[in-house]
Formats: sequence, structure tokens, C-alpha cells
Amino acid sequence: MNEKKFQNTLYTHDNLFILNGLNSNLVDLIYLDPPFNSKRTYSAPIGSKSAGASFKDIWTWEDVNEAYLEILAERFPALARFIGTVGGIHSEAMMSYLTYMTQRIIEMHRILKDTGSLYLHCDPTASHYLKILLDEIFGKNNFRNEVVWCYDTAGRGKQAFSQKHDTILFYNKNGKNYVFNAKYVSIPMKAGASSFGGRLETDEKGRKYRLVYGTKNAKGETRYYKYYLDEGKVANDWWADINALQSKEKERTGYPTQKPLALLRRIIEASSNEGDIILDPFCGCATTCVAAQQLSRKWIGIDIEKQAAHILVDRLSDDANLFKDFVNTELVPQRTDVKIEPFTQTVKDRLYKEQNGICNGCRNEYLIKDFHKDHIVPVVKGGGDYYENYQLLCGHCNSTKKDRPMEYLRMKIKAREELMKDKIIFGK
Repeated sequence: MNEKKFQNTLYTHDNLFILNGLNSNLVDLIYLDPPFNSKRTYSAPIGSKSAGASFKDIWTWEDVNEAYLEILAERFPALARFIGTVGGIHSEAMMSYLTYMTQRIIEMHRILKDTGSLYLHCDPTASHYLKILLDEIFGKNNFRNEVVWCYDTAGRGKQAFSQKHDTILFYNKNGKNYVFNAKYVSIPMKAGASSFGGRLETDEKGRKYRLVYGTKNAKGETRYYKYYLDEGKVANDWWADINALQSKEKERTGYPTQKPLALLRRIIEASSNEGDIILDPFCGCATTCVAAQQLSRKWIGIDIEKQAAHILVDRLSDDANLFKDFVNTELVPQRTDVKIEPFTQTVKDRLYKEQNGICNGCRNEYLIKDFHKDHIVPVVKGGGDYYENYQLLCGHCNSTKKDRPMEYLRMKIKAREELMKDKIIFGK
């Protein structure tokens, strides 16, 4: 697998198209901090490094469309039904947001190695909905933690408790074999008073530890744990020791919703090793890329905002001159882990047989001579010339779809069917 083709690259494009073009089982760790559907537009202040950067956190069916739910139902029927009910439970905006996220999380799961992990950073606006998506796509048994990141920033609630935490959902692709470096996420322990409790002891080698008693086991025996002071204890699933960035901190770029390097360093050190590949599909001001570079990892960043590339160059250059090998491109990558296969008559015959002579768009039956070649995922959006990406469409569906995704074609077909119903009912 040619992993170097994708390493240390910042793609400026819609991340769905970039994800489509990345190899399966490519990356070791994914961290994403997507918009939270907060119904706000975030912009960086004039004069900051991120001036001109902004993103919209308001979701409508302009961002995704209903037709994708029909495609989703073929692979994840329960998930499609769940998303379909969210419109009534919450809002149509939340339904479109979850559809948008589902499209991308499915691709992230494909791209992640079997030993890899995913950390999804969100807030109470949508964390409970997103967890259901991840339970279905990654498997509920591969859920590891709901990390609560606590911070103290300006602003206090007057009619409710102040909202001062985010949620980070931690999943593995394979719950049995995954990277977790406990020693890198341990909290130091002091010889004096300890929040861990227990009495201070010294072993035969002179190492100090705290002996902490726990619950009794099935035999009635009391469990106890040794926490060595020079090793510390693995951090709990609530993190209050890393504060949100303050306005005058040196690493702050002015980018909306920027996260501290310390937060990303903890995640990267916990769930990857040196030389591993880290992916951030919503990289913004590239904090994940910078932290990965600092920790001797490779990285892939994706952001639709062009300003992200300029910020990344500045940050890597300022940070001990780390900027040495970095590519920024708007070109969609092409997968190298699939067999390139020219579209021949043999391929067409095989597809015709598999589709039972039925168009994959309108579902009508045609002779083989009436079918046209189509890429399920368009080449300009990360698809390629491999068998799994070919399909046969009738002439009308082919000319309607062009280089658009399949959900566009489904949407047009559905609209045409509704129009025909109206003509029959109302005699139009």
C-alpha cells in the first residue's frame, strides 16, 4: 500500500470527496472536531492569523438531501430509520446534520486500520445523537469512553448552570487489538495528600506507592491496587487539567473554536505510536496536524476553508521550524488499494448480469445496448476506474446524473415520480 502518497498533506476540499479517494485501512488514528449544529456562524477576528476564516454551523437540506437516506437504508437500515425520526424528535436541521455526519463517518470507518481509534469531539447539542451513529457504524462493543473535557472560560449562566464542558467520544475499530499507551496519559502522584486516597507504602526496591483498597470480589476478598508515584495513574474520563485557550495565549490563532495543543497531544500520545498516520477531516487551524508533527507522527488534514493552509504553514514554521515536508492541494486523491480495471465489453456484460438488466437509477429494465457506463462515486469526487465503482445506467439517468453523486440522481427521480402522481391525480 502506498501510504506515503497521502502523508503530510493538507487537502482543501469537501472532506467527503477526499475521504472517498483515500485507501482503506490507511490511518491509525482519527480525531474530528466537526461543527456541532449550534446554529451559529463562526468567524475569526480581523488582525488574527485566521482572519478571513469562517464556517457555518447551521444545517439544512441544502447541505445534504433526503435521497441519501434511501441509499443509507440499503447498508444501515436501522440507522436510516433512526435518522428519519430525528426530524420529529428534534428538527429537520438536526436530521440533515446527522445525515451529513453519517456519510463521512462511514468512510472514516473504512479508512481506519483495524488497530485504530476514532475520537469525535462534540458538545451536548448533538453528542447523544452522534453516539447512536457511532454505535451502529463502529459497533456498540467498540465504544471505549465518553471523555468529558472540562474548562473554565468567560461567561456565566443566569437561568441554568454554566455550560463549560465538551464531550469526546472514543471508539476503536476492533475492540480487542488497538493502541492505548497508558503510560503517556498518566497523572503524576505526590507523596503528600492525594486525591486517590490510600496509604503511602514502599516496596522492597525502595519505590513509593499508594495502596488503595477497592470493592470485594465474589469470594469476599477485598481488592487493592498499587499506584506507584513515579508512574502515576491513568487519567480519568473527565479532563479538567487542560483549559480552553485564552485570548492572549501564544498558540492562539484567532480561529473559531480552536482547541489547545495539549488536548490533541494527549489523544495522539494515548492512541498512536511514532510514525503512525493521524487524520483530521475537519482540521480548521490544523492543531491536530501540528501536534502530530511535534510527536513524530505523519498526518492528513482536510478542510474546505482555504485559509487553513496558510495557518498551517505559519504554525509549523513558527513551531521550532517544523515545516519541512508539507503538501497542500485541492486535487481529490485516487485510491491505490483497488485494482484499476478499464471498462471493457466483458465488464459491461458482467455488470449487466449482476444488475439483472435493470438500471441502477430508475430501476427499469433495458437491453444491454441501451446502458451507459457510470461511476458510482464520480472521479472528481474521489471515485476511480475500479470494478466496485462501476454501474450501468440508462441514457436518461446517465445524462441526469453526470458527475454528481448517486443521491442527486435518486432525488431527481423521486421528484419526477411525485410530479407524475400529481398529473394523474389532478389531471395536470
